[in-house]
Amino acid sequence: MEPDEELVERTLSGDVAAFAILVRRHRGLVRRVVARVIGSNDADDVTQDVFLRAFHRLGQFRGDSPFRAWLLRIAHNAALSSHAGRTPASEALFDDGAENVPSSVRTPAHALEDTERRERLTLKLRQMRLAHRTVLVLRDLEGLSYEEIAEVTDTPLGSVKGRLFRARRELIEILRHNTYDWELPDERASA
Repeated sequence: MEPDEELVERTLSGDVAAFAILVRRHRGLVRRVVARVIGSNDADDVTQDVFLRAFHRLGQFRGDSPFRAWLLRIAHNAALSSHAGRTPASEALFDDGAENVPSSVRTPAHALEDTERRERLTLKLRQMRLAHRTVLVLRDLEGLSYEEIAEVTDTPLGSVKGRLFRARRELIEILRHNTYDWELPDERASA
């Protein structure tokens, strides 16, 4: 597999097919991140916008960080721009791959339970501050390193760690307000 940086160089030399490879390689990740930040209704449009922006700004890619981090920074900024000034609908923020589980393993009751659980979690995640939700998605759902998140969000490394700590604490507090759904003990009971 050809490294991203070589595909960038080929694209800058006029090989548009090389950029198509980059799009295929990173489209799923970009769409997931965008959908988790703004919801899935507008994710396809914003994802397309991300790749258009990336194509037009490709000459600005310096190569001092991975292409993936550079692209996710564009995705992050595009999602925030799209999100500004409107309240997103409550939608699924993550795809847990349940459709990839063989149907012989998943019963209709399991599928319904999974759907309900995802919907409840989505509602809880929507209550989080956008900056917290963003770092939580990038770290805990997409598995980016702290350094990559710092690059993507243009935030100092220490701030990323602090924001992630606060994001997890915020989510736990939101979940505690509905212990029926999540069976989390009240913090006072454990003290």
